[in-house]
Amino acid sequence: WFQKADKNKDGRMNFKEVQRLLKMMNVDMNEDHALRLFQAADKSESGTLEGEEFVLFYKALTQREEVLSLFQDFSEDGKKLTLLELVDFLRQEQLEDEGTEELAMELIDKYEPSETARARHALSADGFLMYLCSPEGSIFNPRHQALWQDMSQPLCHYFISSSHNTYLIEDQIRGQSSIEGYIRALKRGCRCLEVDCWDGPNGEPMVYHGHTFTSKIPFREVVSTLGKYAFKTSDYPVILSLENHCSMEQQEVLAQQLKAILGEQLLTATTDGRVPTQLPSPEGKKIGRLEDMLDGPGDEAPDVSDDDNGAEAEEERRRVKVGGLGWGLAGSAEPLDTAVDKESLAQALSDCIVYCKSVSFRGFQEARSHSRPSEISSLAEAKARKLIRDAGNEFVRHNTWQLTRVYPSGMRTDSSNYSPQEMWNVGCQIGLLTGEMPQVPCQMAPSTPVQNGRCGYVLKPPFMRDEESLFNPSDPSSREGPGPITLTIQVISGQQLPKVANSKDGAVIDPLVRVEIHGVPADQAHQETKYIENNGFNPRWDETLQFQLHVPELALVRFVVEDYDKTSRNDFVGQFTLAFANIKPGERLLP
Repeated sequence: WFQKADKNKDGRMNFKEVQRLLKMMNVDMNEDHALRLFQAADKSESGTLEGEEFVLFYKALTQREEVLSLFQDFSEDGKKLTLLELVDFLRQEQLEDEGTEELAMELIDKYEPSETARARHALSADGFLMYLCSPEGSIFNPRHQALWQDMSQPLCHYFISSSHNTYLIEDQIRGQSSIEGYIRALKRGCRCLEVDCWDGPNGEPMVYHGHTFTSKIPFREVVSTLGKYAFKTSDYPVILSLENHCSMEQQEVLAQQLKAILGEQLLTATTDGRVPTQLPSPEGKKIGRLEDMLDGPGDEAPDVSDDDNGAEAEEERRRVKVGGLGWGLAGSAEPLDTAVDKESLAQALSDCIVYCKSVSFRGFQEARSHSRPSEISSLAEAKARKLIRDAGNEFVRHNTWQLTRVYPSGMRTDSSNYSPQEMWNVGCQIGLLTGEMPQVPCQMAPSTPVQNGRCGYVLKPPFMRDEESLFNPSDPSSREGPGPITLTIQVISGQQLPKVANSKDGAVIDPLVRVEIHGVPADQAHQETKYIENNGFNPRWDETLQFQLHVPELALVRFVVEDYDKTSRNDFVGQFTLAFANIKPGERLLP
């Protein structure tokens, strides 16, 4: 850092160069404070810093009293942690209970900058700070970032990372359609993608948002992108949602391009030509007994409930009649797959359907009597909400054996999203969210796929996989298991918080932290700290917040930093969201 900022290469650094250094390190420090640190470090009073003086300045810059205080609580001489002292810290403060001596040795080898201290199996204050700011010091349990869940259950037993209007990277009225939308979604682990297909010029189907001014991309480009990126982040199945508006002729082209471009990546038949009585697992394994016949009841246009508005009803009618879903099996060496309704459908495209055959939803009893596990219902958000209100437990049971896909209201022309949490609370596997705009639902959604190795599938809790489950999200006591638990969060400090976008030069934020719980209705809550005036560099809050969680298995914890404003709405600075199940207790860092 010193050499980068030392513009004239004289081995000294004047105050202007120090300010440049602070900017390079993304430290928004007020000029007076920086000058005070500079003068304190300039022992020779030469107006410049060199060698050891710069080290003094850097230490003053990065010193964190709260970390030093914690370090000294466990260090007998206040200068280092011995191996045994570090083990005590890991057990008492970080609640590490397995292999703590081995872990302590690993941390010293990895984060202690001094060779002498490493040789003595000791950790200095610098090494201690480096550990706390490392992945091992993160609030997100590192074990849960790898693939750690059982992947052999039916597809319907997982929450599936999904994307709505995947091709759009801006708003859905005039925005740009781009294959970049598919690349982004696949790179972040999405396993259900949407493709809106329309007739194009010269017999080439196009992908765009119909009846709008969005730009268009050829279907073949989308399919080529899927073939290239589908399995780069995750080896597990991709479900391809084809919203088909094409003529019979161009549907033939859709089928031909899917088969020609994807080749063996496309799943075109079950492994033995029969339909299982349960969906296969993400690993592609068949589960349960097999039926001999593939044909099921024909599809009809869906009933429209009284509370559906016209746009939503039309959206649902359109999707169920001509829309369709498909999915790809694990790994690029294994097949991908597609499924669509029979009505107004070219035979070649119909032949691509294996799992996820789209059917209209006519109630839970009707589904139980006449539907197959390999079929899927698509519901508008208003209809899904009504079912949650009126028949929460039946909805949970339905989602233990069949997939449900929930899409945003057709009235959301501003690309806003519904809250996916209420759909997850009843076990809906595919909650479609638009990714064009930065919004709270989109900030919540990544918290699910980030875990479990970014594979795009997260196993539902046991009470949401049992077909006889009594669970209803509106009545937390219906969940089998221990009673409510208390989550205690002490918000200690912040470091180098960024300035608000488009703020004036010299503006310094007044940060506060709000902690939100998203879960079943009884668990929804938020609390916030006081704000700290004019300090984005190293604010200290030292405030304790407590929450009661009745259904911790479904709870998301969202941390938000805002810039307090007494005359208008607070400005957003940053956020971090994770599932309660992924929290690592102890003294932890939040990025």
